[in-house]
Amino acid sequence: MNARLLIVEDEVVTRNTLTRLFQQEGYDVYDAADGMQMERIMARQQVDLVLMDVNLPGKSGMELAEQLREDDNIGLIFLTGRDAEEDRLLALELGADDYLIKPYNPKELIIRVRNLYRRIHAIKSQQQRIGHESIVYEFNGWKLESDSRCLFSPDGKLFRLPKSEYRAMELFLTNPGKILDRETLVKKMLDRELRPADRTVDVAIRRIRRHFENQQGAPNLITTIHGEGYRFIGEVSIRHLDQPSLNSASK
Repeated sequence: MNARLLIVEDEVVTRNTLTRLFQQEGYDVYDAADGMQMERIMARQQVDLVLMDVNLPGKSGMELAEQLREDDNIGLIFLTGRDAEEDRLLALELGADDYLIKPYNPKELIIRVRNLYRRIHAIKSQQQRIGHESIVYEFNGWKLESDSRCLFSPDGKLFRLPKSEYRAMELFLTNPGKILDRETLVKKMLDRELRPADRTVDVAIRRIRRHFENQQGAPNLITTIHGEGYRFIGEVSIRHLDQPSLNSASK
């Protein structure tokens, strides 16, 4: 089965150019001019990847990204003329897998889409093999669920994490006490290399810390190791559905 790509772009010439480009690469391509058309297509058609502009009529690309993140198995790349750093960081915080600035190199775009599809396809295949195993991480009175990406505080408050933040937490919780550098974190969070002056990791950590800081008496669970990276200092237990807990304490 061919990879199924949805292009959400209100500019007709750009949309048609992208459609032809990826059809030539063997993709099944669907196109939409706005969020309403996108939702109608996705209601009747499974999609593997979405290539989307930020500036759209009606709901913006950022708003639509929050809807798409309800499904971890859909890849999302923004292709936009907005080159401000705050826009790129917001897109990544919302769970976008990549963010490219127009004008783009068509060959680079094809490679980025192809690599993202390979990763999405590998995740789906793994889930099918293991029956989409649900994992619950418990630490210092908190709980993180893999299925929903929901973080629960000791007093029951719920925070649904964007995909990048969930992946960062997952890496911390499977490596308690270990110093994780920014290169390792950004690779886990976004499946790409760290770029010069890249603040993506720092922004994500700051957003995660706010959940803990807003709880009275909550410890500083993620500490900064200057010049090296970050370290999670809590005590973690991991439950795989009905399997016994596997305890792991920080060092």
